[in-house]
Amino acid sequence: MIARISGQLLLKQPPLLLIDVGGVGYEVQAPMSTFYSLPEAGEQVTVLTHLTVREDAHILYGFASDEERGLFRNLIKVNGVGPKMALTILSGINPPEFILCVQNRDAALLTRLPGIGKKTAERLVVEMQDRIDGMDVSSGAPSAVGAKSASPQQDAISALVALGYKPLDATQMVKAVEVDGGVDRDTGNSEDLIREALRAAAR
Repeated sequence: MIARISGQLLLKQPPLLLIDVGGVGYEVQAPMSTFYSLPEAGEQVTVLTHLTVREDAHILYGFASDEERGLFRNLIKVNGVGPKMALTILSGINPPEFILCVQNRDAALLTRLPGIGKKTAERLVVEMQDRIDGMDVSSGAPSAVGAKSASPQQDAISALVALGYKPLDATQMVKAVEVDGGVDRDTGNSEDLIREALRAAAR
């Protein structure tokens, strides 16, 4: 099991990271919650990882904190929730908010995330009740990488599509990001655009 990677960030294209470790480039898929804490491309980065082995691929998932990785590992144990859906959940809601949602049995909030239907949301609320006990999500995430995009709007749209949103919906979400929300959709970077678009979708 590969549990941790440290190296030079070569690429940051949500949800993909490319990290050079001793001349070997590792592709790592990460939730937007991790992307928000990453330094610039070319800098050193450390991410905690989870390795998924399939018949056709070995896939690494990266996280900025133990809390994120722990929640990811618990999510993929839920029937019907795979790694891609788990990344979508972590991208749209942080661990403390998710735990509060489960504790309050607020399945409706989870259905606002792409690909999460009513039955899946209800299953998450029920099956995660016992698993969230003892999870410590009070500490902040340590810094873990990215490059500024030449086309932040397109990168933001592509990332939202990768998270499960339909292309048209993703485009409308990015266009709806307002300047007075703290991000100028024409000059803001892709991470800021994605963050605000996901926050607006969760309202």
